[in-house]
Order: sequence, then structure tokens, then C-alpha cells
Amino acid sequence: MEETRSVLWIEKPNANRLFLICAVLSFVSVSCNTPRTFEEVPQLKYGTIIVDVITAFILTVEALAMLRIFYVKKEGCLKKRWSIFDGFMAFFIWISVLIQLAEFWKESNFFQNTGVGLLRLPRALILLRVFRHFNFQFDSSTLTIIVMRAGHQIGGVTLFLLFFLLLYGLLGVQLFGSMSHHCVLNGTDSNNVTLANLAIPDTLCSKDDFSMCPPTFVCMSIALTIKERGYGAFDNIVTSIKTVYEAASQEGWVFLMYKNIDSYTDWHSYVYFFSLIFFLAWLVKNVFIAVIIETFAEIRVQLHNLWGNLRYNHQANASHVIMNDENFSVQWKIVDINMRQQNRGTLDTWKEALRSRWYHLTMLVAIVLNVGISAFQPRIEGNIYESWSFFRIAELFFTVIFDVECAMKIICLGIPGYFKRNINKYEVFLALMTTINTAYSFPALRSIPVFRVIRLVKLSPTLENFVYKIFGPAKKIGLLVGFTLGILTLMSTISLQMLCYVKDLEIFSTFPNAFVSMFQIMTQEGWIDVMHKAMDLAGYQTFIPVSVYFILYHLFVTTVMISLFVAVILDNLELDENLKRLKQLKVNEQSVDIKQPFRLRVFEQFPNRPDMVHVSKMPSEFVMPRLRNSFLRQFINTRLPVGLTFSACHITGLPPYVHTYSSSCDVVTSAVLASQLALPQDGSYCLITKEDAMYESNFKMQRKPNFRSRLLWRRSHMISKKEKANIKCGMNTLSTNRKNQISHLSEVTNMAMPVMLESLMRDCCQQATNTSDPALSNYSSGHSTSLLSTQHLMRRERRYFQTNRQTLHDGKQKNNENIRTSDSLYSQKAQQELDFKLIHVKRQQAILKRQRQEQELRENHPFFDKPLLFIKRDSQIRKFCQTMVYAQYGKSNQRCVSDVTERGPMQVIHDLLGLVCYLDWVMILVTVISCSSMMMESSSKRVHETPFLQIAEYLFVVAMGCELLLKIFSNGLFFTPKPTFKDLGGFLDATIFLVSLIFICNLQSLRGHSGQSLMVLRCLRPLRIFKLVPQIKKVVVELFRGFKEIVMVGILLVALMFVFASFGVQVYGGKLAACNDDSITTEAECSGKFYQQVWVSNSLNMDLNPSGFMVPRAWTNPRNFNFDTIGSAMLALFEVLSLKGWVEVRHVLVTRMGAIHAIYIHLFVFLGCMMGLTLFIGVVIANYNENKGAALLTVDQRRWEDLKSRLKIAQPLHLPPRPLENDIRAKFYDLAEHPYFKWTIASCVMIRSLLLSWKWESHHNQEFDYAKYLVWSSICLTFVFVLEIVVKVIGMTFLGMMSSWRNRYDVLVTMLEIGWVFMYFISSDEESVYSSGWILVAFRFFSICGKHATLKMLLTTVAVSVYRSFFIIVAMFILLLCYAYAGVVLFGTVKYGENIDRHANFSTVPLAVTVLFRIVTGEDWNKIMHDCMILPPRCTPADHYWETDCGNVLAARMYFCSFYIIIAYIMLNLLVAIIVENFSLFYTMDEDILLSYNDLHMFQVTWNMYRSEFCL
Repeated sequence: MEETRSVLWIEKPNANRLFLICAVLSFVSVSCNTPRTFEEVPQLKYGTIIVDVITAFILTVEALAMLRIFYVKKEGCLKKRWSIFDGFMAFFIWISVLIQLAEFWKESNFFQNTGVGLLRLPRALILLRVFRHFNFQFDSSTLTIIVMRAGHQIGGVTLFLLFFLLLYGLLGVQLFGSMSHHCVLNGTDSNNVTLANLAIPDTLCSKDDFSMCPPTFVCMSIALTIKERGYGAFDNIVTSIKTVYEAASQEGWVFLMYKNIDSYTDWHSYVYFFSLIFFLAWLVKNVFIAVIIETFAEIRVQLHNLWGNLRYNHQANASHVIMNDENFSVQWKIVDINMRQQNRGTLDTWKEALRSRWYHLTMLVAIVLNVGISAFQPRIEGNIYESWSFFRIAELFFTVIFDVECAMKIICLGIPGYFKRNINKYEVFLALMTTINTAYSFPALRSIPVFRVIRLVKLSPTLENFVYKIFGPAKKIGLLVGFTLGILTLMSTISLQMLCYVKDLEIFSTFPNAFVSMFQIMTQEGWIDVMHKAMDLAGYQTFIPVSVYFILYHLFVTTVMISLFVAVILDNLELDENLKRLKQLKVNEQSVDIKQPFRLRVFEQFPNRPDMVHVSKMPSEFVMPRLRNSFLRQFINTRLPVGLTFSACHITGLPPYVHTYSSSCDVVTSAVLASQLALPQDGSYCLITKEDAMYESNFKMQRKPNFRSRLLWRRSHMISKKEKANIKCGMNTLSTNRKNQISHLSEVTNMAMPVMLESLMRDCCQQATNTSDPALSNYSSGHSTSLLSTQHLMRRERRYFQTNRQTLHDGKQKNNENIRTSDSLYSQKAQQELDFKLIHVKRQQAILKRQRQEQELRENHPFFDKPLLFIKRDSQIRKFCQTMVYAQYGKSNQRCVSDVTERGPMQVIHDLLGLVCYLDWVMILVTVISCSSMMMESSSKRVHETPFLQIAEYLFVVAMGCELLLKIFSNGLFFTPKPTFKDLGGFLDATIFLVSLIFICNLQSLRGHSGQSLMVLRCLRPLRIFKLVPQIKKVVVELFRGFKEIVMVGILLVALMFVFASFGVQVYGGKLAACNDDSITTEAECSGKFYQQVWVSNSLNMDLNPSGFMVPRAWTNPRNFNFDTIGSAMLALFEVLSLKGWVEVRHVLVTRMGAIHAIYIHLFVFLGCMMGLTLFIGVVIANYNENKGAALLTVDQRRWEDLKSRLKIAQPLHLPPRPLENDIRAKFYDLAEHPYFKWTIASCVMIRSLLLSWKWESHHNQEFDYAKYLVWSSICLTFVFVLEIVVKVIGMTFLGMMSSWRNRYDVLVTMLEIGWVFMYFISSDEESVYSSGWILVAFRFFSICGKHATLKMLLTTVAVSVYRSFFIIVAMFILLLCYAYAGVVLFGTVKYGENIDRHANFSTVPLAVTVLFRIVTGEDWNKIMHDCMILPPRCTPADHYWETDCGNVLAARMYFCSFYIIIAYIMLNLLVAIIVENFSLFYTMDEDILLSYNDLHMFQVTWNMYRSEFCL
């Protein structure tokens, strides 16, 4: 026991601290142990070896002590993995010491050539011991579960990514191959090509198109090494997969596409690269985000200990408390916690002033003024207060104000109470800095007042709550930032020790350079250049391992690390389970209160003026007053055309056309005539004869009909037999729900309940037909209601809406609730169900009340529901317009069809035709025609000069004018229940029509900026699709619903840019200008001319000195950015925020200001990228879930919804049952279903797919034609797949095998392959045979997904995501099309520049679409913007906008920045949200779902068994 205690000293806290210090020192030592570091700081050469010896000795003692403990306790030392890790770290430290001692006697080149220095590389892993030191308070079993779950899912998604990389890699090899054809001078030796032999500028060319090269040049394949021609190629499968991954990172992919466009067919390149970006960059790689989010959500409870206890001390963080004050009459009151801790003897006036609202408003105004003045002040060398006294006065004034504020708070709260809150510490720090700046005027401190912008968050409580929700739990964000920096530091040291001996590789010569390079790879900006530079200098033997290392690091940091930030943000936005239930109740209660829109509530402000009529044909001695027209219609039958009177519709509930018997017969439609229509029990309609009507009248009513009813009854029998048949046909077209309602009304039973009705008279008539009230008369008996009875019915209906009044039915329900709640068998769940039912009833009552209010407005206000205030409600014109507007496929009842719901396989087409009304379909077609016509316009082919293009313009204006006219006559303009212009979409339609009309009227006089502005507004025409298609409109509505949170994220990012921009103006304003001659350092010497070298080719790395010419010297700012003003600084930082161009900014700052200034841009990139842009992803996903209703669902509710979705999409396995007899069929069946057989076929598919690793093309001029061997191998494997089909046909029968879609696909591909084999032996066209052959091999490659469960599951996720995001993709394309039209108008004639060239320009709409797609991926979008901002004297101005080649600065900034924000920040993140939703549906762990995949598989097997027996 004593011996055991003597060795337990290593487990004491002081010993642990010592070991931690040793680990940190060892890591610092290995980070400094490079040849370049020793050259710059020679003292480190001896300091590192001393530190290594000491740390190695201490860690060795620890390892021996641990061995001693294991020996005493008789435990195996190999059981604890961390102990083994610590021992190996001590061993590698000793190895490093020996290597460093050897370096004292030998040159460092010896280790560079032998690679012995790589033995230091494992020492960097000692940083993991530092991470292990932090106690995260959860056991190893929980950590194991987390790692296993995350590792399993990330491994599956990585396999899915490799599948697509291999697929596109194989396709790239076959489509493109080697890109080695260049335009060279005639007579050039292909094996000895110099820059002087190439065309200027050097471009790739196609061997089939000789017109691409200029005269005296020829397109030739030149022999270059992979280093000279670049690493981005499709020569073989290895380089192709690497190139595909680089393109999937959306870095440099567009230049690869342009090379392939020059070398091969255009449309092949566009389809290949666009689909690659869509599937790999936008769908597959975003599945990683879904993995991390789903894993994070599943183990949130287990990570609770990691983030800390959420039950913190509320009293320590609260701003107000409840305390007892005996000096006041009210003993308990709410007081400020800071005021409660004030010092005795402070002035009450100061305390009241600090509590007042006016004080806070005054300070906020002062903060706004101080921030604005400090941000917009220009930077002037020297003392700023001597040059402009205004800033001196302002700075002194605000400094005094905030110093006084801090002093008052310190006096009132006391020093301990004041410094208790972090915001007070922040305030006193700013006050101290501004005081020092006022006294001494340091340029670096002039922007300190701008940091007070953080206090402006108090202006908006919503913004304050949002910021606290995101950044309030600082421990999560802090740990994640620390973890990110730790991983970045670890990988920087590993890369440093791996590449520090490479000659001339400056980016990995020291630890700061390595850290900057690895940080650049993490941001994806120029990461390919870093990798290629390391590959060039590392040598031909090691460039493959170097590329694999950088690709793996890039994959980890750009998928896992970014996904972790998104997961943490979503976790912060996630509501508590109990709060979700309260939110559900609140949302339901809010839906109860339904108010009339403002346009209808306007009529309530006017006095009631109902429609009054005179009774002129009634003989009387007295003057009759005017009566209500609606009231008089109850007693007087006006002879109107059949189908225009709705009284019979109100009673029977039938639509108006049922009561229309003949267009030529003047028959009065009434309740008596409608009562002759009955509905038998079988659901078919018939016409009651005269005898049946007499019998019903004598048997039920026992009343004698009056003269009016007898007259109407006689007239009803004037209908011909043909018209009766028409009535039967019309009634058979009614829907089933409508038939049930009519049957319910015709039976007139005691169970009749109030339903939602269309008008007040219809409600009264239905109440009159209710036989449960004997005091009411019955319309079917022919008696008319009196005024008193009608008023009684109205009062009765209104009594129903008084929720506080208790009716008999409510009393019974309340008694039943009391019985249930008193019973112990019913818990709170039953009570919650009753509450939801009550809320549903209240919602129905609110809707009915709203309809009743509309009816009262229609009754009391003659101009209500009158289009344009003069078209009558029941006019023929309006009804005709309504028929034209609302006619829709599937809702027309003119056809006599018994059942229109059974449409067979054409269901999708029928649903598509019934998507919108006929009028909307016509306008969609007209809009598409007009947009297609606009796509034909270009910078040289304008609409006002082409009569053919003007036809579509006139067609669109006429069609849209007729559409708006019909809708206005039908629904009104604005002050109607369903107006044409009730929302933003209606006003957008009006704007589009007016712009198109003005454009047509001024078609021949479009000149200057006014004509250009009108052309730009005309480009909004495709947005009409948003209004015409409801599903696309729904996408836009969902975006606008979550716009508040998106705006708040934008405000936070703008505040971040504003702070950094103000600092940049004060520090770098006017200091970034330099001479274009690098040898000149001062502006005075920057004059004259100098020799400038010009590189002919950007695609070839030929180590030669290029030629050049003399150019004049100029002292200018950097081309694309500067920090001279706050506006230019904000624009530069916005470009940096998109992670484009920040490397150039860093290079300029380091070159002209010093290496220490790189911290400025790196800090902004880290905050803006890792914490700012991920906010957009998290907020868009959270808003999408909220709009879908999933945000308020608890964990159990989500699992239940996922279970229902799984069962809904589940299908039988389509697998025939095993033959009962144990014969040859059963054996073949077992062979076909055996796992080894399936794996063998999958292996053959993979081997055959790998045959595409080399391009299939004929090589007649070469001795060895490898393509023939590849083709023969493919033919042999084809017979293997034929054998597979034969085995399945014998075992399952042909029909049984064809019941599966996967088998159908295999049979189809096999038949095509057999035809290809015959084609190979018959046809002489080898190129066609090879092309069709590799296409069939690619089709066969897709069958692997069906044979692997994980690939099948993830492919289903992507497929369903694409299906569900169809309308989002359509909306993105429409928006992109609008911007493309505007780009042609604004920048169609801009001269070529750095990125505006023959491939990327706005001269035509198709080219503009490709440029905008490139901008969506962020590929040099800022450089394209600056090319479109070119101004004289660099361009030629003109009077007409289509004649100049200049750009537009303001238009370019608004155009490109708005497009990038809308598409890249918002629309693309919707795809991420859909992928996350579908991933949780298809890829959830079995132990966390209600129904595991094994249970679902057994369900499908059982379903398939019974289905097969039924079919047999």
C-alpha cells in the first residue's frame, strides 16, 4: 500500500499542471524547429533543444511512474490507450533531440534529401494532451457513442461523395481527356515548344476546328509535362478525380470549363460542369451539414454536460429583482439590482436619472452621433485636431459625456457593483481609450468610438433577444472557436514539419507562414494555388501524397468544421420542449382571431346606406316608405333569367347551374321548384314527379299550399323531358362531398347543425328548414318567412358567436369535461386534446364571424363588392368575367362524368393541368413566349431595331391588358373582398404592365439613361411566373415570412463591417497606394517608364523569362479596393466577407504596411466567415422548419411525423416468393439472392467501370492500341451480366424478375450492351462504337447504388431533395433570368477586362446566364463587378448606352451585390434546409426512431409476400 501511495504523486493537480506545461512547451518547440526559423532567430536553435531535453525527461519519468502503477496494481499497461500515447510522445521527443544534435554537425540538406526530419512530425500530436486536460464532465462511454455515431454517418456520406467523384472522374476522362492542343507557329516542333512559339494570348484549341487559331498558326498537340501544363486535367482517373474535387470546391472550376469549351464540344462542357456544381457542390457536400446537424440534435442531451449546466444563477444575471422595502406602503416591489447595491449617501437625483427612459434615449442618440462622426471623419496625417476643429470639439464633447456617464454609474453602483457586469467593463474601457486618444491623438485609437455601436443593440428588443439567443450561451461558441483554432494550429504544425525542408517553399518555412496557409485553405480562397505550389516544389515522387494530404484537410475543415458552427447556431435557436408545447398553443390561439383586412374595414367608417327600393305597384292611400331590396326579395319573385337567382341555391345548397333548366324558357327559380329535386340513398339524382310531390306534401307537411306555391309548382312542370335529362346529367357531375350536403338538407332531420354558409339569407333559410324548432316555418311547404321570424333567426345566429354565453350543448360538454378530469384514468393528455378541439371550434367561429361581417357590409354599403364602384354585383358582365377568370381544369361541372377522380397513369398530367386556371395557363404561355423573345436580344440585336422581336412585345401587352381587365371586372381593384391588387404580387403585375405599355409607346425613342432604366424595369417580366404559379408564390412567401431574422443577421454583419471599415480608414487610408514598378518605393520617384514583363500564358508553367515592353510608371491605389473612405472600405470588406479577394487584400497589407497587419484581415475573415455567414445558413434552415411547422415539433412529434412519412413512401420489395419445390428453380433463386453472388456482380460492375480510367479512342498511329484491350474486357464482362439475367429468369421467372424496377433497369442495360457487342463486330466506325460503349458502362455504374444500402439511402435523400426543391430551383432560375436580361442592358457593351472576356460577358442572354451561374458559386464575382465599373479615360463614352463600352459604377454595385446576397446567401441555403429535412427522414439511427429499418424491411417483405399471393 505504501509503495502504491508513493507513485500516486503523478495524479496530483500540481503534477498534472507540470505535465500540461511540458506538453505546451514541447508543442511550441516543435513549431519553432525549422531551418528557416533558426536562420531568422539563431537563439531558438539552442533554446528548443534545451526545452526538448527537459520535457522529454519529465514525460519519461511520468511514463515510468505509470508503468510502476500498472505493475503494482497488476493491470495491463496496454489497456489504457492514453498512457500508450504519452509514452510514444516521450519517445518521439527523444528522437527529435537526437536529430537536432545531428544537425549541429551536418547540413540540413542531408535531412531534406533523406526525409529523416519527418520523424518530428508525430510530435505535433502532443497538442491532443492539452485538449485532454480540459474536463468536459462526461464519461468515455458517452464519448464513444458520439464518435461512433458521427463517424458512422460521416463515413457513409464520404462514401457517397467518393461515388460521385468517381462517376464524374470517369465521365471527365471519356468526355475530355488530355487538353494539350495549342495554337503554335507553323513548323514548330511539338517536343520543343517555347513561349515564343505560342499565340498571344495562349488559348487551347480544338483539333477539329482549325478556325480558332490566327493566320500562320496551327492547332497542334504539344508534349508537356504535368507540371508545365498544370495539374487540372482529365488524362487519367487519378488526375481526373483530383480535378473533379477541385471543381466541386467551387474554386477555379470555371477556368477548367473554358479550357474544355475551347478544346471540345461546347454543350458537353456546360452540362458536365453545371451538373457537377449542382450535385456535388450544392447537394452532396451539403449532406455533411445535414449529418452534423442530425447527429448534434440526436445527442443534444448527452452533450448537455459538455456545454455546462443551463440552470445558472438567475439572480446573478438578472437586471431586476423583487425586494421588500419597509419604507414604502407597498412592501414588495421590482427594483434594479444595480440600484439595490448602491453606496450609502448617493444622491437620489442621480439614481432617478440613471433609471429614467429619457436618460437611455439621450445616451443612444449620443452614441449614434459619436459613431457617425468618428466613422466618416477623413484620415489626415499628423494631429487631426489642428487641421479641422470640428472633430476636436466633437471628440471632446462626446468624451466628456461618456466619462461623466461612467463616473455617475460608479458613484451610484459602487466599484464592485459597477464592474460586476461585462457591459460596464466594456463601457469604461472605451471611455479610457477615447480619453487617451483625445489627449494624445493616436491614429490607431481614432476609430475606438465606433465600437460603441454594440450598445445600439438596445434600440431594438427583438434584435437584442436575437443576439442573446445566438451568442448568449457563449460557452458553446467559445469552445467551438477554441476547437477550430486548436485543429488549425495542430494541422499547421504537421504541415510545417512535413514541408519545411522543401526548397523555396516559403509558405511552409515558418509556423506563422504555415498557419496563414492552412487558414487560407480553410476559407477555400486560393487553396488550389497553395496545394499546387507545394506539389511543384515537393518533387515528382511526392506530389501525389502531398495532394492527398491537402485534399483530406480541405474536406475536413470545409465540411465538418463549418457544419459544426451551423449545428451550434441551430442548437441555440432550438426551443425547449416545454416551450414548444406552449408555442403550439399560442399559435393556435392566434389563429382564432381573424380580422378583416384594412381595405374592407374602411367601409365601417361610413354610415350604413343599404339598397332601398319603392313598392310602386301596390294600391294604397298612404305613401309607402322605401324598403330594403334584400328584405323585399323574400316576398316578391322577380322574373329573372334562369340561373341568375340564388334563392333556391340557398335552400338546397346546390350550385346555380343545377337550377338552370333552359336558356330560352322564362321560368322562375324558387324554393318550391328546388324542392322537387331529391337525392335517393344510392347517391344518384332524380327528378320528383308531380305525384311524388303531392304525396310528400300530404304526408309530411299536412298543410295546404298557398296560391303562390301552387302557381310556381304548375310552372315547374312546364319543363321538357330533354331539360329534365340535362338536370340529371348536371347533378351527376357534383362531387361526393356536395352530394352528402344536399342529402343532409333534403332529409331535414333533427341532427342538422349550423355550417359555414355563403350569405345571411342562406343561413336563415336553413334555420327555417330545421324541424327541431316548431316555431319556425318550413320553406319546403311553400310558406314564406315574415320579417319578425327573419330577425329572430339573425339574433339566434349571433347568439351562437357569443363565446362567453353558455348554451345547453356547452353545458353538457362542460359536465363531460368535469367528469373526465375527475376520473383518475384520464390524465392531462385528455384535457389537452379537449383544449385543441375547443381552439378548433373557436377558429371556425372566427371564420364564420368574418364571413358574417362581410355579409353585413355587403348589405349596408351599396358600393361594397362593386368592381370599380359602378359594376353591379350580379351583373352579367361580372359573371362572365368571373367565369373566364376562375375556369379551371378538373373543377368544371359541364361534363357528365360519373367519377372524374380515377384517371389512371395520367394522374400527373391531370394534376398539372389543374394546377392553375385556364386564364393563368394562357398568361404563363404568353409570358414564356415573351421571355423567349427577350432571350434573343443582345447588345447588337436590340428590340427597337428588330420588328420580329416586337411581335412578342405587342402580344404580351395585349394579353396582359385583357387579363387585368377581366380580373378587375371580376374581383375589383382594391376595396373588394378579393381584389386584384391586394398584395405585392398584384402591384408587381401592375408595374410590369405599365412598364411594358410605356415601353411599347416609346419603342422608337429609347435614348439616354431614361431609356436604359425603362429597359431594366422591363426585365422584371419573368417575375410574373411567381404570381401565376401558386407553388412558386409559396416559396417567395416563405422567404418573406422569415425575412425578419435574415434582416437581423444582415444588421449584425453590417455592424461588423462598419467597425472594421472605420478602423481600416483610420489606419490604412491613403497608405495603400504604390508605384506599379516594384523597385520604386516613393511617390516622388514614380515617374518615367520601365520594362514590364508580360506572361503569354496563364495555363502553362514554363520556366522561361517572358518578353515585355516599356510602360509608364503610375502611383495608384490597388485596382479593386482601397480604404480611403468609409464607403470604399465597406465595399472591400463586403467582398472579403464573401471570401473572394481577401488574399489580395492581405498581400497588399503585408507588402505595404508590414506582416503584423495581416492580423486585421484574418480576424475579420474568421469572424465574418466562421460566425457570420454560418448565421445565414442557420437562420434560413430555422425559418424553413418554422414555416413547415417542424420548428415547434418536439422530438417525439418529429419522430412520429418521420414514421408516417416512411410508411407513406414504403413500397413492397417487388420480389417474387421463393419456389416451394426444392428443384432447379429454387436453387437458382437462392443463388440470385445469395450475398456472395450480389457482391460478385457488384465487383464486376466496379471492375468494368474502372475500365473507363483511360479514354476509349482509337490509336492507329501508335504501336500499342490499349483501347482495344479495354473494349474486349468490357465485352467479356458483358457476358457475366447476361449470366446474371439468366440466373434471375430461371429462379424468379421472367415476370417475377421484371416486377422490380432495378431488375428492369439491369435488363434494359444488358440488352443495350448485347446490341453494342454486335455493333462492335459489324460497324467500322470505331469512334461511334467507343462512344456508345463507354456510355453504356456509365449507365451500368449506377446499378451499384441499388446494391449498397447506404448509397441507396443517400441517393434517395438527394433525389427526394431535388424533387421537393423543384419550385425553389425554378424560382432561382427565374430570378437569374431577370438579372441576365438586366445584365445585357446594363453591361452588354462593356469592354473586355481582367475577367470580362470572350467566355464571360453580357453580350447575349445565354452568356449572361453562364456568368451569373459562375457568380452564384462566387468564382471571382468581385473582379467581374470591377470590370463592369470601368470609366473614362479607360473606355470610350457615347450618347447612347448601346454605343459606349464604359460601365456604370452605381449600377454595378447594386446589381452584383444584390444578386450575390439573394442567391448565394438566401436561396442556396434553402437547398441545405431541404436536404437536412430529408436526411432526417431517410438516415436516422435505428435506436432513435419508433420503427427501425429492420422492422420496415420486415414490413416490406410481409407486404410483398401477401401481394404476391394475391396476384397469384
